[in-house]
Amino acid sequence: MDLQKIRDQLDVIDRDIVRLFEERMKLVGEVAEFKIETGKPVFDKAREQAKIAAVRGLAHGDFNEQAAQELFTQLMTISRRYQYRLLEQHGKKAAVGFTPVDRIPVENARVVYQGVEGAYSHEAALAYFGDGAEVFHVKTWEDAMEAVESEKADYAVIPIENSSAGAVSDNYDLMLRHDNVIVAEICIPVNHMLLGVCGASLDDIRTVYSHPQALMQSGEYLNGRPKWRQISVENTAVAAKKIISEQDRSQAAVASRTAGELYGLQVLAEGINHNKNNTTRFIILAKEHMYRRDAGKITICFELPHKSGTLYNMLGNLIYNGVNMRMIESRPIPGRNWEYRFFVDVEGNLSDTAIQNALRSVSEEAANMRILGNY
Repeated sequence: MDLQKIRDQLDVIDRDIVRLFEERMKLVGEVAEFKIETGKPVFDKAREQAKIAAVRGLAHGDFNEQAAQELFTQLMTISRRYQYRLLEQHGKKAAVGFTPVDRIPVENARVVYQGVEGAYSHEAALAYFGDGAEVFHVKTWEDAMEAVESEKADYAVIPIENSSAGAVSDNYDLMLRHDNVIVAEICIPVNHMLLGVCGASLDDIRTVYSHPQALMQSGEYLNGRPKWRQISVENTAVAAKKIISEQDRSQAAVASRTAGELYGLQVLAEGINHNKNNTTRFIILAKEHMYRRDAGKITICFELPHKSGTLYNMLGNLIYNGVNMRMIESRPIPGRNWEYRFFVDVEGNLSDTAIQNALRSVSEEAANMRILGNY
């Protein structure tokens, strides 16, 4: 068998495929013109399902049936992208429900965070808003979100991800229970100190208190001292507050330098977390649906059934619009076995045509798609 002759035949077929593809796209454009005039939606789920079933029936053999399904799924995705682009050219922009602003107002802001003074959330609030803000704390993350939603606070500072411990999954779930949006983010380096009361030394220490993650992040240092008991508390600042209130030289806290200075504790050991590049990312939540004109990241959420190919098809809306995905996090949907909610970070701005096309495609194909912020 002559390989070159086979390749020559493939080249002829490929030219025919490209020619037919362009003919198909021309007809897709005519479909788009009709939909523009009539207001019909671009995505027609029943039509696409019927088309997939039809092309599978034209193929021979299990492998070719599945391959034909995948091929035409991508063809229809590309067709929808082209139709959305034509809608954009005719001024049919997607309504994103957000207002662009030049800057996020921070002057005299009322800012809420979870925990107590000296917590990393407190440090993040001061780092972003400055000393001029009215900063106060509440007991839980949901309390902070409710404070913004009820307009008791203008902004909430919430941890969403740690570079070593991963996502703060509970806060992803909480965002869907409140009508707040992400308007900014700030990353705070984690630099844990071992703090004790004045006059204490390392030889005095028998018990160490901190948040479970802080204990884990400092595990190499702490586990090297097997006589020390490690006890989890609500957060690092609570640990520092406990140490100063009880004035027990045998107790120490793992917390930030800020917490130590605030509560008058002395540093017994610096930088005891083993990952020196450890960072926590905090999001800034607001009630007003706004985004900076120069914002470059968008967080969305959508739901999918537990069915082969659904996530692949959904992410195709990003790929075929040239949108880069930076993060994806899945969460089970309560009360619905084997169905999942996905949180996705993509690069882009809500004013971008490609972003609008991609998000419009996702919203029409997924269940309960929501834009959580552009920042």
